[in-house]
Order: sequence, then structure tokens, then C-alpha cells
Amino acid sequence: MAADEREFTMTQADFERISSLAMEYSGIVLAQHKRDMVYSRIARRLRALKITTFDAYLNYLQQHHDTEASEFINALTTNLTSFFREAHHFSYLQDELFPALKSANQHSKRLRIWSAGCSIGQEVYSIAMTLKQCGFSPDWDIKLLATDLDSNVVATGKAGIYPAEHTDSIDPQLMKRFFRRSGDGRSVQIKEELRQLVTFKRLNLLESWPMKGPFDIIFCRNVVIYFNKDTQKTLFDRYAEMLPVGGHLFIGHSENLNGISQRFESLGNTIYRKIQ
Repeated sequence: MAADEREFTMTQADFERISSLAMEYSGIVLAQHKRDMVYSRIARRLRALKITTFDAYLNYLQQHHDTEASEFINALTTNLTSFFREAHHFSYLQDELFPALKSANQHSKRLRIWSAGCSIGQEVYSIAMTLKQCGFSPDWDIKLLATDLDSNVVATGKAGIYPAEHTDSIDPQLMKRFFRRSGDGRSVQIKEELRQLVTFKRLNLLESWPMKGPFDIIFCRNVVIYFNKDTQKTLFDRYAEMLPVGGHLFIGHSENLNGISQRFESLGNTIYRKIQ
């Protein structure tokens, strides 16, 4: 849509102010090429609040920070996800890492996994399904944590209810074991067996972390692409502190740690192991 046909006017000053507040509240970097995306997403908040200008909305945002800041960030963040996205990560879990952890942790029988930037929960449930297929006995103490900045997607993940078409590519045996279809067949829900493994929490990765760790595995995929290099360095150093030496970090297909962190070694396929 051409700028002169738009419902609202967004000036360059408005965009720069939005970018500044996005960085302040969440660490997200909004480059100039994201301007159209920013317009379409923040315009939804103007409509919802019946505000007629971006300037007035941004004043409202700052005056009502406690209630509106989360809506502002929810509008800006992208939540593209799917079950078993980047399938090679789950193959590695099933074929190599989970068997190795079963052996290494056989005395403590403790396993902790964190899905950081979990979106609507399909990543963490994919991890949980893979875990269940690896034959950990019931006496293992296994907990999965799923966090995201967006409170709406955290609520969706906790409920574990998805449109049926989201599961079209899932193996029928997994569907039978881990999903329950609605009466009309339009939606599915993750069975309690998996949901009880996962704790969902809203978390801004740039603020303090209430959990102590250590985690055996951290997934942080397609999250740091929104951050600048300094923020990425800080974040990966904090992840390293949450992992033991030998702990594993999984990142997104378009991300890497080159020039960002020397505390991990690459195992290939965007899988890293902590070395220091």
C-alpha cells in the first residue's frame, strides 16, 4: 500500500521513536527495511485503542507502560514456528544426544531443557515427543522450560491447542500417541503426558532470569537475529553460564556464533557444545 493511501501517517520520526522504544523494552533492532512491517503491526494497536496518530499512540505507550508495553512488543515480534522445524536438530537429539545423556546422567537421572523464544510451543513439544521416544524410565527427573517475550504465544503454548493443519506433516504414530483431536476435527490438543513435562513462562531475555540452571540443553533458534552484535554477545555468554561444560546449544539456521562467542565449539548444523 502506498504511503499516501494508508489509514494512518507514520513519519520517519515516528519510526525512529518506535525503534528506540523496541530496543529499550526488548533489545529488538528494527532496521529501516522493516518500516512497512512496523507500520502494519503497530497500526493494529491504534485501531484497537481508537487512536488516530502514531505520535499519540507512542505517548499513550509511555504513559501506560505497565499495560501497553507487552502489547507493543507482542505486535512487533514474529512467531513463525512449526512442529519439528529444522528436522536435523531432532534427529541429533534422538540419535546421539539423548542416548548420551541417558548414559552420562544415569546416577542423577536429572535432565533440564530450555526452549528460549518458544513461540506457541511447537518447538518444545517437538523436543518432548523426541524425548519420550528415547525410553527414559519414569523415575527420571525431567523438566522442560519454555519462555517467550510474547505473553499471547506463551498462553497458546500452555494450552497446547493448535489448528489440525499444523500437524499435517507429523508421523501418524506420533499423532496417535501425543495428540487428541477435537470433535469437529478442526483442532488438536497436546496430551497431558507431554504438557506436564513443560513449564511455560513469559520472559524478556534481556532482563534478569529467575531460573538457576544448569540446563543440559538450550534451544534459542531464530531469536538473536533481532538483536545487535553486542546484545548477542551478552546473551550467548549468559547461556554459557546456564550450561555445564559439554552442555549443548541449538540455534537457528541463519545464525552462527562466529565472532560472537568463543565459549562453544561447533558440531555442525547450528549445534554447539560449551567448552568453557
